[in-house]
Amino acid sequence: MIGCKRVAAIQDISGLGRCSLTVIIPVLSAMGVQVCPVPTAVLSAHTGYSEFVIRDLTDYMQPALEHYKKMGTEFDCIYSGFLASAEQIDHCLEFFSAYPSSLKVVDPVMGDDGKSYATYTGELCKRMSELVAVADIITPNLTEAAILLGEKYPAAPLRNSEARSWLVRLAEQGAKIVVITSVDLADGGMHTIGYDKETSSFWKIKNDYVPNAHFSGTGDMFASVLIGSMLKGDSLPLAMNRASAFTELNVKVTNSYRRHWTEGLMLEGQLPWLTSYQQLGDYTTL
Repeated sequence: MIGCKRVAAIQDISGLGRCSLTVIIPVLSAMGVQVCPVPTAVLSAHTGYSEFVIRDLTDYMQPALEHYKKMGTEFDCIYSGFLASAEQIDHCLEFFSAYPSSLKVVDPVMGDDGKSYATYTGELCKRMSELVAVADIITPNLTEAAILLGEKYPAAPLRNSEARSWLVRLAEQGAKIVVITSVDLADGGMHTIGYDKETSSFWKIKNDYVPNAHFSGTGDMFASVLIGSMLKGDSLPLAMNRASAFTELNVKVTNSYRRHWTEGLMLEGQLPWLTSYQQLGDYTTL
């Protein structure tokens, strides 16, 4: 496809449970973006299952990069997510360094609901700040934002002033754009909030709360739509709005079938929504 954007997605691939590459590839492909997977690990099922088989692919990452460089392959975006070891931070940094003009997106996958994931060591969480420092865009959830800032997970909803402070402090670590998902604000409801450092603009989008609907892969879906939208030229609030709307649609559909959270979002039937590329405007300043 002429003019097709290309993304190198440095993520894991899980056989069971829609998340990471099994979400990223179909979502970005539906948006007309080519995904070149750089697997960090292969899992029989994602880490939310009680048992899983995992194969660390750290030794694959550097040779893959060297091959891409030898072939003269160009990427419009380098997008990192779930990492299997602290050593993989070094390989992500090598990818970012090899493609300095590419959009650098870091989804600092480390935890949720106030806790870090079982496979994420203290060293890996600490070193995540090295990726954040060189990123153009970061997309932490509230748990990951707290880890990056060295803060306790908020016990109460954040005031707007507190939310803006968190965004600015995260941007001071390096990124030009910071988007935090799953933020409970004091003025009512769950929100996605964003900050563009270059324009000093703050944005928020209120999300419909669906009780007891927590599914794997929602962060991967959100970040993928955000990336696809921005690569197509959307402004930050429009990209946030599109990503929130598509993720919310999938949560509602999946919840209606009462699927177990580990199975992830039933995105297969919703992908046509992305091709309509409808204009949105459900956002406000923070």
